Amino acid sequence: MKPSRIALALALSLALAVPLAGAVTLRVADAGDVQSMDPYSLNESLQLSFDANIYEPLVNRGKDMSLQPALATSWKALSPTVWRFNLRHGVRFQDGTPFDADDVLFSFARAAGDGSDMKGYTSPIKQVRKVDAYTVDIETNSPFPILPDTLTRLVMMSKKWCEANHAEKPVDRRKGIENAASFHANGTGPYRLKERQPSVRTVLVRNLNYWGKIEGNVDRVVFTPIGNDATRVAALVSGEVDVMEPVPLQDVERVKATPGLTVLQGPELRTIFLGFDQKRDELLFSNVKGKNPFKDRRVRQAFYQAIDIETIKSSVMRGASTPTAEMVGPGVRGFQPDMNKRLPYDPEGAKKLLAEAGYPNGFEVTMNCPNDRYVNDSAICQAVAANLAKVGVKIDLQAETKVTYFPKVLRRDTSFYLLGWTPTTLDAHDALYNLMATPTAKGQGTFNLGSYSNPKLDALTAKIQSETDPAKRNEEIREAFKIHADDIGHIPLHQQALAWGYSKKVSLVQLPTNDMNFYWMSVKAK
Repeated sequence: MKPSRIALALALSLALAVPLAGAVTLRVADAGDVQSMDPYSLNESLQLSFDANIYEPLVNRGKDMSLQPALATSWKALSPTVWRFNLRHGVRFQDGTPFDADDVLFSFARAAGDGSDMKGYTSPIKQVRKVDAYTVDIETNSPFPILPDTLTRLVMMSKKWCEANHAEKPVDRRKGIENAASFHANGTGPYRLKERQPSVRTVLVRNLNYWGKIEGNVDRVVFTPIGNDATRVAALVSGEVDVMEPVPLQDVERVKATPGLTVLQGPELRTIFLGFDQKRDELLFSNVKGKNPFKDRRVRQAFYQAIDIETIKSSVMRGASTPTAEMVGPGVRGFQPDMNKRLPYDPEGAKKLLAEAGYPNGFEVTMNCPNDRYVNDSAICQAVAANLAKVGVKIDLQAETKVTYFPKVLRRDTSFYLLGWTPTTLDAHDALYNLMATPTAKGQGTFNLGSYSNPKLDALTAKIQSETDPAKRNEEIREAFKIHADDIGHIPLHQQALAWGYSKKVSLVQLPTNDMNFYWMSVKAK
């Protein structure tokens, strides 16, 4: 039997990637696993962060979150709707294939195709044109001044490799469809994929032919998902792993007090929120038949005011959260400090609203929640369920691993759910476009899982995308946020805090996006 193209490519890859004797190994543990090696399969922070050690975008972010050249060395606007990107010469994919403009055109088309979870990044784009082998022009449907910001998460793939391995289309996690890109990788980045055992471990090794400079000294990364908090902490304390995240809030002081270990805590740009199915005429998972209670604003407000966010902050989050009334937090362009005022916690008022809406005895509904994605996610959902029980709403809580949670909610097989979101552009338009605008086939509203819809907000989102006057743009953002808040389109809860535990022999950089870039990490000899 002849070896497959994948086998040949991997053999070459591994031959080039075998670390030298005495190679430096970094052992990392996380509460959840990376879902796929296909970088377009899931627009989720851990997925994007991990894959970005293997694949690279045209534009990247530096340690200060500023835009930095990556596979594009420079870019400029030729007109309000056309941007030119000059590509880096001498870059090769890890199978030896040269990187050029054809790969850029292929990658944008693949990211915009069926099964991709990255359509939100490509939908403002009208066309990507090849000028020559190392120059591309990107034309947008309308002026889009933040285009370079949106490209930091869209990594480039090899046209030749994808075609040879029948991976021209992205892996569709919603439908459970896999292909070669699910378990194999061929990027231009500083690390190569050596071993992939889903839910067990993933091993990366240094790309010895990397075009750029790797600041850290790590030759090999062993990534292990450990869902159980106590087990994950024990692995760090015992020295089985060098870095782990998140540190359970109740264990932060214990880890800090352990000789040789420390905890790095900082604010995260992620906002945790609740969403409702507002589209179906009857909820999928409720005892209310013939109608959808979440279409009634009074019901949504009752849920909002039944939640004791300060107790969640103090008891569940142990003070490591910042309650919010907005779907973006401080540090995101367009955050409105004076609008960041939550509706008051008022269980009696919530009961009255439910009665006015026709539910004097409440009702039953299923709540979907991950238990290994956000800080204390299942505990937050348990607290919300307990709060709602006090106003007569019975919650059937289904907390599960993100491996099954995300495909389910992305299919919209949910009535009430918890989600977190970090605007990768560091701009409010990202949240408006992905979370609050009406879902469309082109990618708008991809993570608006309950299909909240307001035409006025949609119109403002389109204006914000094209607006070049900062003052006018900010006013449009304010107006859009007010519409969403008045509608109670979602229930924002809080911005969570980051907590990474690690050995003091490790030096690293923590970004507010929670990206873990292994190429910035070093491990000192014992």
